[in-house]
Amino acid sequence: MVPHFETPRLLLRPLELADAEQVQRIFPHWGVVEFLANHVPWPYPEDGAHTYFRDGALPAMMRGEEWHWTIRLKAAPNQVIGAIGLFHNATNNRGFWLGVPWQRQGLMPEAVTAVTDFWFDDLGFPRLRVPKAIANRGSRRISEMTGMRVVAIEEKDYVSGRLPTEIWEITAEEWRQHRAVKS
Repeated sequence: MVPHFETPRLLLRPLELADAEQVQRIFPHWGVVEFLANHVPWPYPEDGAHTYFRDGALPAMMRGEEWHWTIRLKAAPNQVIGAIGLFHNATNNRGFWLGVPWQRQGLMPEAVTAVTDFWFDDLGFPRLRVPKAIANRGSRRISEMTGMRVVAIEEKDYVSGRLPTEIWEITAEEWRQHRAVKS
């Protein structure tokens, strides 16, 4: 079961196949996909969101291996502006994106906080790891703001090519300490 979340400005709703049409309109832009993993097809196909939801994200949610949400502004609850997901795998546990018009407004830390609480408090995982291209300054800043630390540097393949990558990590204990300080 994937819960709904509410933050001061956002609504996070569990991903549904019906969301694919809106995602298809705002996702395939270079400012969204540049630093996403290279398994994202580029150029993005006309049915890319529908296919990914139907064949990838939704089945993984049903198996309890992934948890995905659309991100919406409370002021416009019917409009998808981005997405965030959690993944039960060894090297990458969280990913997110925002449509270009909503970037650089400080929205993503709210979504990150809600799903990271869920990762540790509800799912009970001991650590969260996230690879980020070093060139992706905005995403790296979110990791800094949410108490994560760099534990490794390696090369990874992104839509934009092979790039130096930092592996960011936070443990459940570190997260709870971070949240206590921020409260």
